[in-house]
Order: sequence, then C-alpha cells, then structure tokens
Amino acid sequence: MTTSSNSSDINSLFTPGLVAAQQPQWPGGVDGAQVRSAIDTLKKLPPLVFAGECDALKAKIAIAQEGKAFWLQGGDCAETFAAATADSIRNRIKTILQMAVVLQYFASLPVIKVGRMAGQFAKPRSNDNETRGDVTLPAYRGDAVNDLEFTLESRTPNPDRLVQVYNTSSSTLNLVRAFTQGGFADVREVHNWNKGFVSDPRFGTRYEQMATELGRALDFMASAGVDPEAFKTVDFYSSHEALILEYEKALTRIDSRTNLPYDVSAHFLWIGERTRQLDGAHMDFAAKIQNPIGIKLGPKSTPEDALAMIKALNPDNEPGRLTFITRMGAGLIREKLPALVKAVTDSGAKVLWVCDPMHGNTYEAPSGYKTRKFEDVTDEVRGFFEVHKALGTHPGGIHIELTGDDVTECVGGGEQISHEDLATRYESACDPRLNHSQSLELAFLVAEMLRDR
Repeated sequence: MTTSSNSSDINSLFTPGLVAAQQPQWPGGVDGAQVRSAIDTLKKLPPLVFAGECDALKAKIAIAQEGKAFWLQGGDCAETFAAATADSIRNRIKTILQMAVVLQYFASLPVIKVGRMAGQFAKPRSNDNETRGDVTLPAYRGDAVNDLEFTLESRTPNPDRLVQVYNTSSSTLNLVRAFTQGGFADVREVHNWNKGFVSDPRFGTRYEQMATELGRALDFMASAGVDPEAFKTVDFYSSHEALILEYEKALTRIDSRTNLPYDVSAHFLWIGERTRQLDGAHMDFAAKIQNPIGIKLGPKSTPEDALAMIKALNPDNEPGRLTFITRMGAGLIREKLPALVKAVTDSGAKVLWVCDPMHGNTYEAPSGYKTRKFEDVTDEVRGFFEVHKALGTHPGGIHIELTGDDVTECVGGGEQISHEDLATRYESACDPRLNHSQSLELAFLVAEMLRDR
C-alpha cells in the first residue's frame, strides 16, 4: 500500500518533445523559476492516494466490465478553493451515496462510487482568451491556473496555485475518508441522509419508502446473524481530468510493491476529448501510469479511434484498466454509439462503457447562462441503455456533473426549473450541474433502466 518517490527521475519515464494540448501559459514558461519551484514542492509531498487503492478500484472496474457492477461518478464541473467547505463536500458525498443506494437497491447491483472531486480544479477551454467589451484577458482555466474574477491580476496564470490544489485536495480527501469510513455513510442511516434534503416531494416520498423497506431488510439480516458493522463504511474513490501535466507528473510516484509508476493525485484519471491525441503528451502520460484510465469519446469519435486508444493504453487487455466515457448528446447517442460499441466488442477488448450525458447537451439560455435540459440528460442516458440492450452489452455507468446544493443551473426536472429561474442560484464556476433533487430523480430513472436492461 506504500508508494515511494525514491527512484529515478519520474520525467524520464515519459517521451520527451510531445505536444501537450490545453496547457496554461505560465509567466516565464513551463521551465520558469516559479513553475519549477511549485513542481519541486509537489514532488516532496506525500501521496494523496495509494497505489493499492488504485488497484482495488481497477479490480472493481473489471467486475463492472463483466456486467456485475455499475459505475456512479459525480461531482463538480470545476472545483473551486472557496467552495471546498465541509458542508459542500458533505452534501456532494451525501448526494452520491443517496444515488448509489437507490441504484443498488432497485437494480440489485453493486455500485462503484467515484467522486469527481479532490482534484478537478482545471478545465480545458475553447479559446485561450476572453473578451468583455474592449478588454481581452486570459480565459479562466480553473482555480488550478487562475481566478474567475475578470481582472488582469486574477486571470494571469499563477503556478503557485498548483500547490494550493494539492493542499485543498488533501483536506477534501480527509473529509471524504472521515465521512465514508466514520459512520456517516452507514447504509442504516439512509433516513437521516434525507432529512431536510429533498425539496421535491415526489422523490422525497419515494426515497423514504425505499429507506423504510431497506431498513426492514437490514433488520432481518441482523436478526439472521449478519454483522451490522458490515454496513458502516463504503469505498469511495477520487477522480479528475488529468489536464495539467506538470502537476500530474509531479505527483507520479514509483510504487514500492511493484516498482511501477502511479499518479497518486487521484485513484481514477481521465483524458478529455481535447487532449487525447494519439501522438500527444497526455496519451503518453496515461499509457505509462498504472491507474485505471478513462477516455472521453464524443460524436466525432470513430471505431478506428477507439481501437487505436485501446492499443495505446491497454495493449495487454488488462481487466479494469480502460473506461470509455461517451458524451454524444441526446440527439446523436443512438446514431453514433452503436458502431463504437460493436467495434470494441468484436475486438475482444475489455472496456467499461460509461455515459456522460452532460457535456453534449449544453446550450446558452436567452439570459446568457450556460444550461442543460434535464430531459436531454435523461434522454441521452436512455439512448445509452437502448444501444447496449440492442447489442447485448453492458451499460456500465454514468458520469454526472452534480452538486448537493439546491442550485438552479439545469432547467426542467421535477422542480420544473425554467430559464427565468437560472439567475436565482447559479453558482457554478464553469458548466451547469444537476442539483440534489435532479440528481436523485435521475438515480430513480437509471435504476428503472438497470432493472429492465
């Protein structure tokens, strides 16, 4: 379970001279004194996660690839330092736990719980700059790089923020471990999770009915001799997009058990659509580390792309190693996904298929806010399940941008949030997230799809 950095220079593992897309334009360049100082600091810090934990997650993904478990990944689109409070972290965990218990209870499948948190502080951007009126400044690339405030000082990339990412991720993981291992996540507490937490009475009532049934089942199991302590803790894993390579490389360590490299910034890392060039630095990095890896696939992805990425990232066809996260959009999922799934299935590759129904369904409301229709989100998930059912393959999971708070960022759902409501509580630093009620509503809908698959 220990991980050591007392080995040859980690950078020597990676191919030099490759292009790294979507990197910050640091003052002084990537070899500047300020960047090097931050990287040197990160290299000396302890791991945020351990290699053995990454291996445990990989083993669970392998089970899901066989259709015997379901992947639930959720959290902020872009974490911020200011929002890394105990209440915010607890509410996100609570939301994911509630979704997981709904999925597991109704679908009778183990649920792998993964937070899009404790590291999701960087975002790729379509443009390097943002213009407001006559002023042009660097685009906001997440708190790992600069600040959302539209001033030159705030928008100038600052590599010292990479150390703050580590420190904030560390404190977040401390809370995550306390909540999930200290009794808060005890499945016997499902009633308490719900108190004052679901504003939509339709799903609040349905959740309470499920909690009551689950409580009776647990009481029966306890009376039959099952140790109630077995329900006290849950395994909860961290994930983020491996975007800023200097940060990820600085937190790559050589595992003392196996003498192999692991990125100890998170258990699970994914490579986005904008950085998954086969000859690029991000794919080279992902190929060299032992963590389980995800790859985003959009509507322009071809079967040839998918097979080439399998060859690059998992040539030995290791179970649990590779996850494909599809983000097609509700209008394209049924058209674009079948060819990808069929080609990969025919190749014999072991891949977990996960649906990201968020990123392909973003649009600008008349008020100027970025938003998503809840109905589009659910339709993409439904299309994802339909494709896999038609092909006889396993719809392995969902990847959701969510918050545990009652924000108004995505329209529709049981609360019928409208475009006019968006300004009420729009708090995201980047993309719109499902609020707690919408997340729970989605969990019930997905549970029905899983049950009927």
